[in-house]
Amino acid sequence: MSMIAVFFGRLFIAVIFIVSGINKLIHVNDTNAMISAAGLPGGLAIPTGLFELVAGVCLALGIATRLWSILLAGFVLLTILFFHREFTDPVQAMAAMKNLAIAGGLLCLFGYGHTRWSYDAMRARRRDELAAHQAQQHATEAELRAEAAGAPVAVRKRPFWRR
Repeated sequence: MSMIAVFFGRLFIAVIFIVSGINKLIHVNDTNAMISAAGLPGGLAIPTGLFELVAGVCLALGIATRLWSILLAGFVLLTILFFHREFTDPVQAMAAMKNLAIAGGLLCLFGYGHTRWSYDAMRARRRDELAAHQAQQHATEAELRAEAAGAPVAVRKRPFWRR
């Protein structure tokens, strides 16, 4: 049950960044104006929008989840410092708290790492299967070499057709 919650939590957090990235890319001039008003260099709307969009899609699919979650957590915490630093304003304070909660969710996602129903988990399972297959293959080859050399083979259960 907890893996289902992690899966949906990962999707919900990803949707935030996918939608935000698309909005930044659609409204490039407005985003550049907002970024410039915060004292940052202009022209960061497209790289920021692309970063959010790519990171959100990768989180949704579970591709490099730990990497993207820690990068996004840092990104969200930086937005608090640059865009929501007026804590006396209730709206800014609420936006800062929302971003702090998102960063907390991303850090939890970083802690879980490879969760079920993700590309990372599928890749890890495949890597484990290949390692087990290669270990079995090496063991079989070692037994065949030992038999060919005339050395006694370790006693083990053999299938009835090989006895």
